[in-house]
Amino acid sequence: MRALLFAAFAAVTLLVSGNANAQSQQDFQLVNRTGYTIDEVYVSAASQNTWGNDLMGDDSLEDGQVLNVTFPRGADACSFDIKVVYDDAETAEFRGVNLCQVSRVTIFYNRSAGSTRFTTE
Repeated sequence: MRALLFAAFAAVTLLVSGNANAQSQQDFQLVNRTGYTIDEVYVSAASQNTWGNDLMGDDSLEDGQVLNVTFPRGADACSFDIKVVYDDAETAEFRGVNLCQVSRVTIFYNRSAGSTRFTTE
């Protein structure tokens, strides 16, 4: 089972399908509104103990940019954890995001509190 889920997440791409019927219900947009560059993004089923592959690869997500995250058709989990790693190696994790009910996750950094938060749509 773990190998199957790992393979499914390895197949996650950064491209949005032009056909809405081909989209998985967990597909979402990750919007960077932190004011900082994000070098790594991980998305893992909440039931997993590992993060899997970095979705950014050699790219980075600059402030104001959007990352389109797509899942293979037939994926059935809804609860996911999201982890971002900033260019200074600081991290932020968001647990239990219901991607079956969310199409956009926007992350913000609060400088005065020194914390990252997210909103969903």
